[in-house]
Amino acid sequence: MARLLFYLSALGLLAGAAAQVVVVPTELSISSCPITYYGRTYERVYVNFTTENFVLCFDGFYNPDAGGDCILAPPSKNSGSDYSSLDIISRVDVLETNVHNNVPTITSTMDCSLSIIISNNSRSYFVSLYAFGKETVVLTQLDYPDTLELDMKVNGSTVDTLTHTRTAEDKLRFVYMDISGCRHSGVLYRAGEVLSSDPETCTTVTCDDGAFQRSTCGPLECCQGNHTCMLDTTCTVTGPTIIDVHGQVNSVQDRCAYPLVSVPDLDVLATFQERRRTDVSFVDSVTLVLGDPAVHIHLEQDGRVRLDDSALTLNSSAQLVHGVELSKDQSGVTAKVSLSNYTTSVFFDGSTAQIRVEGAPGSPLQGLCGNSSVSLSGLSISAYSSPSCKKQYPDTADSTINCNMTSERCNLLKEAPFTTCTMDPEPYITACIDTLCTYPALDGLNCQFLEAYARACSLYSDGTLEGWRSKASCPAPEAFCQDRTCSAHEFCGERTVSGESGCLCRAIFASKYRSTNSLGDPTVCSQNSASLTLVGCLLVEKGIDFSALHLNDPDCVGQMDEETHMMTFSFNSINSCGTVFTANNSQIIYKNTIKTQNNSSDIITRQDQFSIDFSCVHTQPDIKTMAFRIRDSSVIQQITSGAWNYSLTMTAFTDAGRTQAVESNTEVLLNQKIWVELVTDGLDGNMVAVVTDSCWATDQPSPTATQKYDLIIKGCANPADQTVNVEGNGLGTSNYFSFNLFQFSGNSGDIYLHCNLQLCVKQENNCAPVCNRAVRRRRSARSGYEGEGAALISMAWTN
Repeated sequence: MARLLFYLSALGLLAGAAAQVVVVPTELSISSCPITYYGRTYERVYVNFTTENFVLCFDGFYNPDAGGDCILAPPSKNSGSDYSSLDIISRVDVLETNVHNNVPTITSTMDCSLSIIISNNSRSYFVSLYAFGKETVVLTQLDYPDTLELDMKVNGSTVDTLTHTRTAEDKLRFVYMDISGCRHSGVLYRAGEVLSSDPETCTTVTCDDGAFQRSTCGPLECCQGNHTCMLDTTCTVTGPTIIDVHGQVNSVQDRCAYPLVSVPDLDVLATFQERRRTDVSFVDSVTLVLGDPAVHIHLEQDGRVRLDDSALTLNSSAQLVHGVELSKDQSGVTAKVSLSNYTTSVFFDGSTAQIRVEGAPGSPLQGLCGNSSVSLSGLSISAYSSPSCKKQYPDTADSTINCNMTSERCNLLKEAPFTTCTMDPEPYITACIDTLCTYPALDGLNCQFLEAYARACSLYSDGTLEGWRSKASCPAPEAFCQDRTCSAHEFCGERTVSGESGCLCRAIFASKYRSTNSLGDPTVCSQNSASLTLVGCLLVEKGIDFSALHLNDPDCVGQMDEETHMMTFSFNSINSCGTVFTANNSQIIYKNTIKTQNNSSDIITRQDQFSIDFSCVHTQPDIKTMAFRIRDSSVIQQITSGAWNYSLTMTAFTDAGRTQAVESNTEVLLNQKIWVELVTDGLDGNMVAVVTDSCWATDQPSPTATQKYDLIIKGCANPADQTVNVEGNGLGTSNYFSFNLFQFSGNSGDIYLHCNLQLCVKQENNCAPVCNRAVRRRRSARSGYEGEGAALISMAWTN
């Protein structure tokens, strides 16, 4: 048996390595340089000489009948003096470069190599195994003319043969072979071979880089079947925030126009504007720019759609305009355009824009929807932005905002039924919290982010998130303030006093008026005339009905500019409109007053008494706002009637939950909703119920005063006053009602509220009055309470 000497030498690369002499057959550890042989990794080798071969095996000593993973090389010419050396060499740049240059299928970084020299006293050849992660390359070198053949065996079968021939004229050269692969259930797969493929899911498992790699559609793509991946992604812009196609969130803090999506032949832009605060901007309109010369389709806040400067009339049926399908329903406006292998759908409801792009996969989407984290400084589109759009306006923090409660609401997206959606809710939660912790939850904003998430989910599923609206107390999908046209310096929002919607002033525009407590611009005077212009949105905010305004002469009313909503009052020497002319030395002063129309047929009014004097010398307008205060926070009376002895409390509140009681220092404005609760103590609710039979207001302390206005009649709300609502009447020992505060027309004095209550024995009696408001009349059930324990209680308000 030949003797094999193994030398661990560095060949000049591993200085200081100690040599070992071993007799074959032998087993050696190569754990410092594991070799992956056709997809299977080994940390030990088994070396032997047979009469025909030098054998290097990875899974046990070579047995021709037993199979195995082995490399078989020929012995040297004189087998009696054969020996071999084996060296483990660390990564060497030049070796790695040579492999990459000669074996283009290897792209990984070299880890180490196993170098074997098979030699006799005069001639030798080299075999090296280079480890590149899960990939391996075998290299041979002959130092004498000969032909060398290496057989690569897997499970005992030859899968590759490396042949290296050198003639006497040949120079020293190397021969390389890639022996990478993958194995599955004992089957060998070569690099690039496919293990499995599913055209319906576009999933392919391929042997690559020495391991099975799973490939499918990209993160922004979906499988169309037949191994076809298509781009299909959605971007959401809601309030000030942009949730891009990668789920990243960014916020726009200025009032500029920015590109959301740019695909061939189409740009989608969003313009941002402030609303109630100067430091928070909302997406205000979306513009589609198509073709050359460019065509502009503007989707605006109030549901208006303009082609360049021309307004379009839309309905739920798609209308084709310059290749764009446009439609409109109660939820908003949709624009769909197919150009250059892309289909882009844009939905806008005045507060949220959602852009869906479908088409052939290719270059990344350009614009903020493709990458919202880019710097906005270089993205402003000057053609759609004012020169000062980037100017920042600080604002004071809103102390009424409870960020903890806001966060709880936003986190509803983590709960059922939202959990049935596979889309990540975190970007929408982040956008919701960031906005509502700095901006009041008005104008539908409390549901806006939930609505945006639910709609995004519906784009990729056949159904909807059933029941989320009832859980979140959100109304049916309806674009807020759709078809209410506001001017450029206005937005459509909720009036905080009455809760009604209207065109309110944008914060930056209104700041110059609010800083001086004025409602319009200074008086404009000429030689014989004067005019004063009031800002319509400021009048709306204060609850002033501008259609009821006139000058001293009731026939002289203001002229409203339909585009700007500015209202101008004017008079001249020919049409004096009740102007008072006076002379002061050499001056003639002419003065008039803008005031509220007084309809003598109405005994009450819910509008503030309004008066602005203007002339050519006095330019500061003034408004007289009527505010009321309650004289006593609550009224308590002790009632004794027959067998019943109980206390009766009457309390006023400013909120529907009846948690904010009206105190003596609380100012309550005209037309503001008030809730009045009537509570008894000392009655057995199982035996009797309290029925508020009637409530009325007078201008004198006496409940029988001549000037009287009814709120509750025979247990039901006055059908002539739609602001009155009665709750819980006759159901228990307490009830309440609400109404909008008023004053008697032509009278700025106090208001006295009176209520007459009865007790009703529940046994065999229907104590709750039956009211039918829908037909504008009321009828009572059998009066089980009439004459039982009557009580009168009154409350006084003063201005």
